[in-house]
Amino acid sequence: MSKSHPPPSVNGYASNSTQVTPPHTPDIFNASSVAEIKATLSHLHEQEATVTARLDALVALQKDFSRELGRLDLLRAHLSSQTTTTRSVSHGMLSGAAATADRISNAVRRLDTEQARVKSTLKVVDQVAELKACVLGVAGSMGAPQDWETAASYLNRASKIPPEVVHGAFAAEIVPTAEVPDPPNVTLDNAAESLCGLFLREFDRAVKENDGAKITRFFKLFPLIGRSEVGLDVYGRYVCQGIAARARANLNAGTAGSQSKDGFFYANALTKLLEHIAQIIDGHGPLVERHYGPRKMGRVIERLQVEADVQGGIILDTWSDERHVDRKLMDIKSYAFTFLVQSFLPAQRAGTPRAASPAVRDAAATDDEGVDMKEIDGLLNEVGVMLGRWSLYCRFLADICNDPGEDDNGRIKIPGFLQESSLMKKINERLITPFNTMTTFFVRRSVEKAFQLDEQPSGLTLNPHKPLKADPPIITSAVDDIMYIVNKILHQSLATSQIQVVKNVVPTLSRVLGSDFIGMTQRKMRDDYYPKPLVQGGQPPEHTLITFLILINNLDVAIDYIRRIVQNNTESKRTVPGPDGRPEETDQLRSLFPDPNEAALAAQTIQSLSSSFESKANDLLSDGIQVVFNNVIKHRLRPILADAFRDIEYQPRTATDPITSTIHHDYEDSDEDERLANDNDMDGSMTELVRPRFANAWAELLVPIARILTPAALDRLLTVTLAYLARLLEKRLWSYQGRVNVLGATRLERDVSGLVNTAVDVSRGGGSGAGVPSRYRHREVFSRCLQIVMVMGMEDDEWEEVLRGGEVEEVVDKLSREERIRARGVVKR
Repeated sequence: MSKSHPPPSVNGYASNSTQVTPPHTPDIFNASSVAEIKATLSHLHEQEATVTARLDALVALQKDFSRELGRLDLLRAHLSSQTTTTRSVSHGMLSGAAATADRISNAVRRLDTEQARVKSTLKVVDQVAELKACVLGVAGSMGAPQDWETAASYLNRASKIPPEVVHGAFAAEIVPTAEVPDPPNVTLDNAAESLCGLFLREFDRAVKENDGAKITRFFKLFPLIGRSEVGLDVYGRYVCQGIAARARANLNAGTAGSQSKDGFFYANALTKLLEHIAQIIDGHGPLVERHYGPRKMGRVIERLQVEADVQGGIILDTWSDERHVDRKLMDIKSYAFTFLVQSFLPAQRAGTPRAASPAVRDAAATDDEGVDMKEIDGLLNEVGVMLGRWSLYCRFLADICNDPGEDDNGRIKIPGFLQESSLMKKINERLITPFNTMTTFFVRRSVEKAFQLDEQPSGLTLNPHKPLKADPPIITSAVDDIMYIVNKILHQSLATSQIQVVKNVVPTLSRVLGSDFIGMTQRKMRDDYYPKPLVQGGQPPEHTLITFLILINNLDVAIDYIRRIVQNNTESKRTVPGPDGRPEETDQLRSLFPDPNEAALAAQTIQSLSSSFESKANDLLSDGIQVVFNNVIKHRLRPILADAFRDIEYQPRTATDPITSTIHHDYEDSDEDERLANDNDMDGSMTELVRPRFANAWAELLVPIARILTPAALDRLLTVTLAYLARLLEKRLWSYQGRVNVLGATRLERDVSGLVNTAVDVSRGGGSGAGVPSRYRHREVFSRCLQIVMVMGMEDDEWEEVLRGGEVEEVVDKLSREERIRARGVVKR
């Protein structure tokens, strides 16, 4: 290889080499020294050796390639010979066998076709023979023997023969005889028509004779002659006659006197009608399905529903006329709710006396402005029973008519004929709409009347030394009266099992309670019994404050009432143990509303009543608590706290202190007990004065109120009061800057702890005797105060651990680092 030019083959192989080409290749033509020439030659020798080695490797591999190619050529020669042999076998040996097999296959197919045709022919022949036997049997049975069951059975057998055979030319040729010359289809149709007319006449005669066995006999024959619809219609007509007769008898039972139609007469009449229909369906259904087939009772049920529409409509129309429902609805719509309207007017514009006036109570007891509440209540009760029975009837028909195999997530699907029935429309017009209207009036009028007749408990006083003559909870009569009506109406509405009623009545209850009950209470709290002090810094009149506290109790108890009412009507109840001895839980709403969607909607609607009322009542309750705090308690807390710490020194002298230690009070003006206490302090002992002073004043302030308020309302009042007291106490503690020594810090911590314990433990005195709940929660508001005095009295090693962030720091977590240092600096050390 020439060395004067770079070999091109080297670069070609270098691209596939694993060696890395140096960044700069020596060029002999550009060499400027002998050393560069030698280096270039050395590099070229290395490249030459590499290329030679690769060429030698390729040459060595060429022998293997040649050997493999030879083997492939040999295999190709063998494969060619095998291919030739295979072709010869295919064309020589197998061609004849393939032709034979094809001929055999065609012969087999022809044989199968002929055999199928023979079988089909034999089947037709058998069917024609069966048809002929049926035709002759029908003709023979309808002749002299008059065996109607046998004739019907022959017609039933003939109905199973395919129509193309019955109407075919072969049957028309073979079946007719001299006795029965007509084509078979004509003979069978005439026989069926004749038997149908005969069965109808016999069925009607049996109905007139009230022969139950004969009625059943001929009823079973209609499906055998292919007249199932006729049989179901005539049977439906038959049972409808009994329904109409029974319904008329029930209505006529009340014609002897008007008193027999009082109460639940029409509700019972409708109930008996629906129960009678349900008994017919339940009792006759198995007979119909056994002879007519599954789900065939539906046609009878539709016929029964038509009769139910007629008889039920008569009952509802008569009820509406007898009860004068339309006139009562007009009176209800024109009722003005005078007392409620005038009660919300300002005092100078309302020309009526207040709720406590005897004149108002007498007028309310005798005058309902043309609307008799007892009659409305009676109508609501009767309509509620009717709607409840109607709901049961609808669910019963849904279970009977719907296919049990259909899975609709447990939903109750009312049959279409029932939804479109005239009775369903009349139920909506005559019952549901008046029920909703009368319920709205009844609830609002009951609230109005409850406030008209409202009576406050007697024997109440703010003097803790006099007993209270009223039992807790101390509320007015209106709360019990109104909540009784709410519970009654809610239970009555749910018992109808009508989700539309629940969706209308429950929001009505919520609206009336929010506007009338809450509104009336708010007006009384704002206008009539607002606890405003007569003089600056004084207390409101006792009667006014007591009544205001009772109104607060009304709100608190009403909230509890609503919660319990909703809970009793929505939660599952444990029933009497069953046969296995285990108590069972019953979901009330699911039993009243089997449709899970309706049950969930009913529960949501009822819960919205509770949440809406609680929200409005809690807002007004919080405002009332704030008024009591601002007007009765707040201005007395600072003097009580100042008096509790009056003349208390937290720089007591020790044995080594000079006699002339600084005293920050007028010692000469202190009473004998306080001088003795201070003398004892100077001697190093500690007589507790803060807690007893505070306890007496605290009890004097809160016990009169605590005896009247409910525990929950008192807890709210304490929450506001103690939060303000804690802020006052904290300000006082910060004010002791530089006026506390080490011994005084111990006494201050003791006094603060005793004061806090007294503040959170308010006795109800002569009330229920129960302590205030959430005592430990109330103690939390004093956490900062307790931690401030704790830091003041800490030992030096404990304080150092707090500064280091040790475990002791957790007990003063309510204070920031700056506040801890400030509290520590209060004490002079």
